[in-house]
Amino acid sequence: MSSARWFYNSGPLSSCFDAQDPTHMASLSANTAKKPLIPYQWEIIIWLFLAYVMNQADRQIFNVVLPLIKADLGLNDFQAGVIGSTMVVTMAFVLPAAGYIGDRYPRSIIIVLSLAAWSLSTLLSGLSVGLISFIAIRSVATGVGEAMYVPAAVAFIGEHHTKSRSLALAVHQSALYVGTIGGGFMAGWLGQLFGWKSSFFVFGGFGIILAVVIHLRMKRSHSVSPVISGERPRVKEVLQSLIKIKTAIIFSLVLGLSTFVSIGYLAWMPTYLHESFGLTLANAGFFSVFYNLVAAFVGVMLGGKFSDKFAQKYPSFRLNLAGTALLLGIPSLYFMGASDNLTVVYIALGGFGFCRGLFDSNIYASLFDVVPRRFHASAAGLMVAFSFMIGSLAPLILGAMKQGGDLGAGLSGLAWAYLLGGSALLFAAYRFFPREFIRQEAPADNVRAH
Repeated sequence: MSSARWFYNSGPLSSCFDAQDPTHMASLSANTAKKPLIPYQWEIIIWLFLAYVMNQADRQIFNVVLPLIKADLGLNDFQAGVIGSTMVVTMAFVLPAAGYIGDRYPRSIIIVLSLAAWSLSTLLSGLSVGLISFIAIRSVATGVGEAMYVPAAVAFIGEHHTKSRSLALAVHQSALYVGTIGGGFMAGWLGQLFGWKSSFFVFGGFGIILAVVIHLRMKRSHSVSPVISGERPRVKEVLQSLIKIKTAIIFSLVLGLSTFVSIGYLAWMPTYLHESFGLTLANAGFFSVFYNLVAAFVGVMLGGKFSDKFAQKYPSFRLNLAGTALLLGIPSLYFMGASDNLTVVYIALGGFGFCRGLFDSNIYASLFDVVPRRFHASAAGLMVAFSFMIGSLAPLILGAMKQGGDLGAGLSGLAWAYLLGGSALLFAAYRFFPREFIRQEAPADNVRAH
């Protein structure tokens, strides 16, 4: 055999150019063609981002078109409040069960079914004819569907991302801001042009279509969830495990304080801008969230990126960043209600939003750092449920302060919640986190660090 022939058939290039196997090149080309343009772990982030946008947008519809609903159906302010409060209470009670279910059954299936359920309920809400039908369809059915989504979704993301967990969860969390602004705008535009029913029909219909698409794209993940290959956790086992993790308990308390601030701000900031600075209702509604949510988007993306980078070397970085972000947000919260200069208020809203975004980027990533993988959905469900219960008190407390003629002081007083929460997180990062941290090197491994 000549040296040239040996070099071609048996030498260093034979693995790439095999004259003995003419199908080798075809197989190589086929394998190359099968490589996805977007890695699957990031494709699911795109789909879940869209699902969470719909989650938040659907939640905004009722609030935006409420004046049209009241005029058409003859509802008063108290009845409108009952509809909204019933939905929050429903979600708070369902979330713990939703988390437990997310740890026992395939999370990808739960995600698709929850999206389809709340979207169908949203669509049917457009057929409501009064208080009772709105409570049954909107508050209960939609609330149950939306509550089922979050624990399964964040656990599913954590399941597919280890080193990129903070960034992946931050991208998903940013959908909250996009859905709030975009959904509110679209719902108002549709409502003004075609009536309040059209907003529910359009968003509900699009959500159902999105559920079908996500089902087709995520079908091969139905067997990925660790609950399939391992023993499904029992309620007693979940509670006994989570109650021992002090970092998780403290973080749940702090998320309750953060949610208290966010809900109180969203409920009363538009009124404050309207009454204190003479903005129209439309402008007050827009500017109360615009600067805040744009800055929050920047904060959540930066927080996710830097957390993943530094957490590899400093595991407590996520928790420390979350606590520091709350403390840095204190001056912004104070001037948000204390300044009589509108420009300063807008700057304060932006500063508050940026710090809130830094905190939001590490909510679930920090929790998953100390909770075993098989309990991720349960822990997320319990934590969010608790935060809803605490947050629901904010509109009532600030409303009482408004009746006393000092809404600005009430808004500035929200800074105390950030002071308490930030201090608690830094304490947990120093005192409990080092011995409760779980190093997760691979999807199937949970090795507690010592």
